[in-house]
Amino acid sequence: MNLLLLDDADFIGADRAILRDRRLTHLHEVHRADAGDSLRVGRVGGLMGQGRILRLENQEAELQVCFDQPPPPKLPLTLLLALPRPKMLKRVLQTVATLGVPRLILLNSYRVEKSFWQTPFLEPTAIREQLILGLEQARDTVLPDVIIEKRFKPFVEDRLPALAAGTLGLVGHPGDYPTCPRGLPLNQPVTLAIGPEGGWIPYEVDKLAEAGLQPVQLGERIMRVETAVTALLARLF
Repeated sequence: MNLLLLDDADFIGADRAILRDRRLTHLHEVHRADAGDSLRVGRVGGLMGQGRILRLENQEAELQVCFDQPPPPKLPLTLLLALPRPKMLKRVLQTVATLGVPRLILLNSYRVEKSFWQTPFLEPTAIREQLILGLEQARDTVLPDVIIEKRFKPFVEDRLPALAAGTLGLVGHPGDYPTCPRGLPLNQPVTLAIGPEGGWIPYEVDKLAEAGLQPVQLGERIMRVETAVTALLARLF
């Protein structure tokens, strides 16, 4: 935890907050903090700053906080991601938040197993929990928007063209395609689609291309979804 994130519910005053959950455990066991210590804090959806521990007990901690720093800028990116298997989904959500993706669309694909859509990790509270962990790692306060699209064809035909308009539309997919661009300027908006571990099927690649997203590749090696996300974003930006 590189940033202690505070929710509105934590505050008992304009500059006072109480902690009683895993963050309190982290103060005790990882930071080995004491009353009077200072640490980096942020308010979810708001600014970052410094917090001073006024009181640290077994059951709760009281902090005095001051927020005066903006969070880091987000990438100019909308990420479309074929829904990964549940255990990987948790890691991907953290990675997306850590890397500064502002909008994530979880999309169906032919190779996405139907059972994946039943996972409790898709519940809003579960998604938020993983995003918070990613923000804490990156020292960020702004949660990415996560949109769930369970029907591939209606989304790609009816909504994706407008969403991708005015952006550089790309589909990460192995094959005889151009190499993924490198080092784009941070004022270049991008819409990027990454498929499941087995890749998009040809029909899906064609439909994404019709919506304005052109296939690109990173070479012959087939990557796990979480690796592909990191590799493509690092290459692009």
